[in-house]
Amino acid sequence: MPQPTSRDTRLFTVTADTLVAVDFTRRAPREPGPYRRLFEVPGSRAFTAGNLLARLPMGMFALSAIVMIAGNRGSYALAGAVTATGLAATAVVAPWTARLVDRHGQARVALPATLIAVLGSLALVLCVRLDAPAWTLFAAYAATATTPNTGGMSRARWAHLLKGRPDALHTANSFEQAADELCFMLGPVLAAVLCGTFFPEAGTLTGAVLLLTGVALFTAQRSTEPPAVRRAAGRAPLRAPGIRPLLLVCLATGGVFGSMEVVTIAFADGQGHRTAAGAVLAFQAAGSCVAGLLYGAVRLSGPAWARLLWCLAAMAALMTLPLLAAALTGSLLVLAGALLVAGMATAPTMVTTMTLVQRHTPEGRLNEGMTLAVTGLLGGIACGSAAGGWVVEHVSATAGYGVPVAAALTAFTVAGTLLSFGASNRSRDHRTHH
Repeated sequence: MPQPTSRDTRLFTVTADTLVAVDFTRRAPREPGPYRRLFEVPGSRAFTAGNLLARLPMGMFALSAIVMIAGNRGSYALAGAVTATGLAATAVVAPWTARLVDRHGQARVALPATLIAVLGSLALVLCVRLDAPAWTLFAAYAATATTPNTGGMSRARWAHLLKGRPDALHTANSFEQAADELCFMLGPVLAAVLCGTFFPEAGTLTGAVLLLTGVALFTAQRSTEPPAVRRAAGRAPLRAPGIRPLLLVCLATGGVFGSMEVVTIAFADGQGHRTAAGAVLAFQAAGSCVAGLLYGAVRLSGPAWARLLWCLAAMAALMTLPLLAAALTGSLLVLAGALLVAGMATAPTMVTTMTLVQRHTPEGRLNEGMTLAVTGLLGGIACGSAAGGWVVEHVSATAGYGVPVAAALTAFTVAGTLLSFGASNRSRDHRTHH
């Protein structure tokens, strides 16, 4: 008589003429989803947890500094100038920090760089509390520019662990973009609660503790760390084919983010609900977060440059919704819904952009390449903020929503032009036809 196997159970009955076996076969186990498979990679959960803890303060520091400085010195102009100086310093210092990370390893560079940044935050708190001269605030906040690109380091680990697995890497990049959106959605809310509930310095101090703790936990996971490349082959990322066009796209895309923030704050203020601006903007981040997770679960095909063009076209189209909501209704509630939908184009655009940056960056210099992309975004955010503020001041807050539409159209035009002319020697993008 055959023996029952591990995969099925057999019920044997005896009839008058023969032995009848009835099979009760188990259902095949359901195949795990893409995100479950992603975090089955050894060590992935540990470094992701530390990185998320380190990334949360990225959305806290600017708002905390503005509240702290404006509350103590009574000048939003000074607070804005200090944070702008920190943004400019980061744009200069961050690529050099990333280059050191590539050459000497994440653990050896990221932790000391974080310590310097944390000391800068503590110095800023002391200067504010002790009524030190204004120039000391600029110097202290500029020191925080050594903060390593934690999101870039996490993406570099995924690229190392998932080498040769483009579908899995797409899922990882989508998760990372969703994590960025979540942190920038929760960070300002946490900072506002801390500064308002306890004392003005609470947001900066908490952010410094979270950053240092998160980076320490992240860099302690040595088994998943990409190997350092002392002398990377190939040219610098900025000179690599395809990188400069992508930086132009990042610059224009950053203009969407920067202008949207300033214009929404001004619009909410004009409606008499300035404190609601953060919650309204959170809807945009929430839409992007959800879209990023869904995008990561989709199996893609075709050239990545073509996908980027479609994503930018969707962004340009959806960015008209906040403009229409503000112009036709003037309702913050309707505006929040429009931002929720408009934000759904953000994460797919950024995921595709970062995928192209990874493919065009010379091997061994991935952190530097992705940090250049972030620097382009920061530059665009600064330009978008200035343009949005000018339109709000000289025209109206409603008209200001035309700035993110114009920025999105600019990004689409740049990408479309580059795609038409071969996208500046996109030799590496042949890998996208999987």
